[in-house]
Amino acid sequence: MTLRASLFIVTLGFATTIAAQENPAIDMDGHLRIAAEAAKHRQSRRLTEDEFLTMMVAKGVVVLDARSSDKYAELHIAGAVNLPFPDITIASLALLLPDKNTPVLIYCNNNFVNAEKSFPSKIARSSLNVSTYITLYDYGYRNVYELGPLLDVQTTRIPFEGSSRASVSGEAPQATPISSD
Repeated sequence: MTLRASLFIVTLGFATTIAAQENPAIDMDGHLRIAAEAAKHRQSRRLTEDEFLTMMVAKGVVVLDARSSDKYAELHIAGAVNLPFPDITIASLALLLPDKNTPVLIYCNNNFVNAEKSFPSKIARSSLNVSTYITLYDYGYRNVYELGPLLDVQTTRIPFEGSSRASVSGEAPQATPISSD
């Protein structure tokens, strides 16, 4: 192989590598810019337990649970709606939150302890609150608030619903009726 042919192959290889890395549907630099902007916005929007309790019952407020459908079914804040993070899209947000000024309250696994099955911990920098806040901010939602503290599901005053509620609240599980058929 000649030197010229070798240089051509090497150049083609670099061009292919660069072209393979370019994808207009993926923008890491844009994500990092919007994440920094969202972080500043978020500083004044982290709620105490009492603030969250007050806001969650206000008219027009949506409590959003972005965890998986399975974890949501097990245990979630009473009245919360579920939109799993992977399903957040322009279309799904337009259906659930057509008004970008709607007050939205978010929470995640890392807000609760003593219910590891329903609220498994993530490393702090990968908490779902962080990703959800940044994503909602990027989609133009600016009226988003986040539950701030780490709360014990056994002692918090925040009410829960779901299939694991009895085990968390200390209530006796409800018996399933047996059919006489």
